[in-house]
Amino acid sequence: MDTPLREALRRRAGARCEYCHMPERFAPLRFQQDHVIAQKHRGPTALENLAWSCADCNAYKGSDLAGLDPATSQLERLFNPRTDRWEVHFQWNGAELAGTSAIGRVTVAVLQINREERVAVRRELMAADLYPAS
Repeated sequence: MDTPLREALRRRAGARCEYCHMPERFAPLRFQQDHVIAQKHRGPTALENLAWSCADCNAYKGSDLAGLDPATSQLERLFNPRTDRWEVHFQWNGAELAGTSAIGRVTVAVLQINREERVAVRRELMAADLYPAS
């Protein structure tokens, strides 16, 4: 990805993951562009189809577009940072991210946002007032 596009993506996201809200400056690995709709599904490499993502969220999402809702076992699409409002689908419960909708629950599950080690890092950052719980 060219530098201007990468910088526009970072700026739009406020330098935090658009899925788990990890601030880029505290991430152990470099942030990545996520194709909201993967290239293999004909998603373009264009600002309107890209999300700024931490390495964990991007790796677990892969090219997935949907998953099974843990509450209903129904197929549901993943959160789309370009068309969905984060606060409608998620809320913080301490250092754990809770899905408040089917879309949120599926996204938390597929991206494994509440894996033990990820929660532990968020807990430490929150205790130091370095992780935005919003």
